[in-house]
Amino acid sequence: MNMTRLKCDRRFITELMLVIPNLDKKIRMKVNASDYITERVLLMKCEDERWKLVAYFSKLLNKTE
Repeated sequence: MNMTRLKCDRRFITELMLVIPNLDKKIRMKVNASDYITERVLLMKCEDERWKLVAYFSKLLNKTE
């Protein structure tokens, strides 16, 4: 396993990746679509002025979609 992948895996295990949504704060959604996948990311602006992940969704499309 390469070192970049290992560092990424450790980060997912050791850091809190999702924040609890607060509708009183600024929220934005980013959407990306291609011929074979769709991705959606919901972000919220936190006290430290950084956009943090609230939710993530991706779907691999089949030939019909």
